[in-house]
Amino acid sequence: MGKIAERLKNGIITENPTFVQMLGMCPTLAVTSSAINGLGMGLTTMVILTMSNFMISLLRKLIPDKVRIPAYIVIIASFVTIVQFLLQAYIPSLNDSLGIFIPLIVVNCIILGRAESYASKNPVIPSIFDGIGMGLGFTVGLTTIGIIREILGSGSIFGFSFVKAVENFAESHASEKVFQILSDQGLFQPASIFVSAPGAFLVLAFIIAFINRRHIKKAKKTGEKAETCRLADCASCANAMCAGKGKEE
Repeated sequence: MGKIAERLKNGIITENPTFVQMLGMCPTLAVTSSAINGLGMGLTTMVILTMSNFMISLLRKLIPDKVRIPAYIVIIASFVTIVQFLLQAYIPSLNDSLGIFIPLIVVNCIILGRAESYASKNPVIPSIFDGIGMGLGFTVGLTTIGIIREILGSGSIFGFSFVKAVENFAESHASEKVFQILSDQGLFQPASIFVSAPGAFLVLAFIIAFINRRHIKKAKKTGEKAETCRLADCASCANAMCAGKGKEE
């Protein structure tokens, strides 16, 4: 039970693929213009990641080492196709919103990375929960970015326009002069940049900066050295240029 909890914590917090390992940046930046898109993409990836980990772990002793990567890709592509057909049949609106990024899950570095670094070396049950943990971590990351971008860029959350609700309330309960002043000041105008491409980079940058600041403050309190790159994460790190040199001196 402890190992299961460890795998879940590892994926959601310790090695969160979005905020710690910085993996899967293409869908992270492209589909998170709304919270529902981020949630949908995250859950879709989690299902595929969990099923892929399960199958690869189950077959790990049968897959020849020389063809393991092509074998992993075939397994992942099969599950992506199944999930895409299910989305087209039952949630066509989400399928249309995510578009090309659903088939691109085949080459998502999170899924292939977990297959290579964990599922191919560990039993089935821990591999399943590793997939669930990493998938949930990815979902949390995408949904968080989507919520912030939707609030700042559209004045809504999960499709509910709270800006419109505030306008209606002000129009009904405030005097005409007060409402006109508020309208003239542009207090009901969301910043549309946050639902465009630059907004994704801005939101992600501020979140990462906030997390790093917390790590540095915590390190100062405990007297430890602050690390922007943890050597324990190197096994699943996609930065081939680092070579373990990211640790602060």
